[in-house]
Amino acid sequence: MLVPHNQDAVNFFKAVNKVLLNTIFTFSKSFIPEDRKTLLDGLAIYLVDKLKEGGEAKLNFICTHNSRRSQLSQVWGQALADYFKLPIKSYSGGVEVTAFNPRAVATLQEDGFEVKENGLGNNPQYTFIFGENQLVTFSKLYDDPVNPESDFVAIMTCDHADENCPFIPGAVIRFPLRFEDPKAFDNTPLESEKYLERSRQIGAELFYVFSSVAKNFQ
Repeated sequence: MLVPHNQDAVNFFKAVNKVLLNTIFTFSKSFIPEDRKTLLDGLAIYLVDKLKEGGEAKLNFICTHNSRRSQLSQVWGQALADYFKLPIKSYSGGVEVTAFNPRAVATLQEDGFEVKENGLGNNPQYTFIFGENQLVTFSKLYDDPVNPESDFVAIMTCDHADENCPFIPGAVIRFPLRFEDPKAFDNTPLESEKYLERSRQIGAELFYVFSSVAKNFQ
């Protein structure tokens, strides 16, 4: 279980629209394994160098269906970039179009994000609201027109996409930041627990990255 790291983390979630008052996600370095820290440090170093060049950094989180892990990553990534006031934009995509899985949407709601569904159909759009900012997302290909065409970081969030997409056009660099798929627990007694676990792992690891970037860039 993740435990509070500092008051800033608690305040962040209060700012993310009525975020967790009881069981609150927070950041703690001690809960991230050393091998993951090494990988995350590499991403942080790249982002610091990129931002020091001027302009903004663009992150495209990619998994096969753009339905769970890449979507969770995009939402947490943009919320945390805004929290640290970093010029970083988060995107997501897949190699197939499906839909933003409602279980993942519900998990982000439980973690305190205000969510609005825009339209019905097989692939609805969702607006996530945190503080004064918001993010609109839906399932799409990684090269969808709403995503950057070039000069972006491809972050591979699942093993299938990482292994089957050796080349991502337009990406200047790629990082294999793989997460276990909570889909394995769909329709089981552990479903809610595992989705929350994955969401909070993603949030914690991106907090680790962006806090390091903020410290070394600003």
